[in-house]
Amino acid sequence: MSNEAVPPRTPRPSLRRLAEAVLEVPDLDSLTALLTRELPATAGVGTVSLLLWDRKLESFESLAQDGVRRKGVAAGASPAVSPEARYLLSEGHLIDTGRGESGTLAPLQARSGLVGMLQLGPRTPPRDPPFSAVEVRRLSALARSAALALENHLYQREMIASERLTALGTMAGMLVHDFRGPMTVIRGYAETLLDPALAREEVQQRATLITEMVDRLERMTTETLDFARGGGRVVRRSVGLNKLLTTLVGDLGAELPGLEIVARVGIPSDLHALLDVDKLRRAIGNLAANARDAMGGKGRFHLDASLVKVPRHDGPGADTRLVLLMADEGPGVPAEIRETLFEPFVTRGKKAGTGLGLAVARRFVEDHGGTLELLPGAPGARFRLTLSLTPPPAPAGP
Repeated sequence: MSNEAVPPRTPRPSLRRLAEAVLEVPDLDSLTALLTRELPATAGVGTVSLLLWDRKLESFESLAQDGVRRKGVAAGASPAVSPEARYLLSEGHLIDTGRGESGTLAPLQARSGLVGMLQLGPRTPPRDPPFSAVEVRRLSALARSAALALENHLYQREMIASERLTALGTMAGMLVHDFRGPMTVIRGYAETLLDPALAREEVQQRATLITEMVDRLERMTTETLDFARGGGRVVRRSVGLNKLLTTLVGDLGAELPGLEIVARVGIPSDLHALLDVDKLRRAIGNLAANARDAMGGKGRFHLDASLVKVPRHDGPGADTRLVLLMADEGPGVPAEIRETLFEPFVTRGKKAGTGLGLAVARRFVEDHGGTLELLPGAPGARFRLTLSLTPPPAPAGP
């Protein structure tokens, strides 16, 4: 039997996995807990603290695992190396500052500048220097990912805390909220592709994820622009209602593979209506796409179209209305989001959901003077879309 010493295991793979995990945490508390609980054992150090940089006060604040900010740490002459520590991670290098007895500081530099600091305690057992060249590269990659995630969560928290958003601010918030998540993942995974030690299979998996994130950004761009531009303006034209709905059903089956459309169109073939065809198509299409996502990519979507007569409130006669009942066979809408379902960014249970599909659909229906509502009951999610087919009054002359 050989008496050769077995080289000690390095934390290299674990550090890489941790760098990926910080990009997926849902909030600031989870990020703090992940770094302060997992990183000490992964990096072989006694303790790890996450410090937030406050630009206004020019000081650091220690963030506890419960998300509470603790007593500030004065910035000193050079904020990048305060509080003091023996070593500093800088651009992939470990620098001996000569200012402290032990410990390592890893500045968290994001696109907006310094957002925080990781304060690592001494190695256990002690080493001098504390990290090898390989570990330094891994820790630097982790610090970059943590900086991106921290910047993202801090920005989201600031947006949520703001109560005076104007209409333009609301649109900017919509873009920032949904774009930052995919962009953070894309940036983080793109950087890991530069690692020469990465297996080909892992490269392919991460490249696939990046492509999926880009596709998601494209969908979000379309829906956000629709939501921004959709208010008020309706381009009506006379269309055969039966033919329009029949064609739409066929188009949905082709555009949404895996979705079986079960349709019953009880509309006379000679009935015409003044509608904005593009907006109506998009509203129904969004509901159908949501249904497919809720059913895991395949299932049946029911669409029943009928006419109802409603007495007019402004005079004699009746108002003819189109009623579309649409339902899927999925798990239904959770009770906790039923009241806010049509608000922007409300989504649950869909990996690629943007939270804008139903907000856009309702906006387009309301532009017609109609209503879109979620109906009670189960199984599945059931919606009722109602549109008046009575021609709108002609605009008053000058």
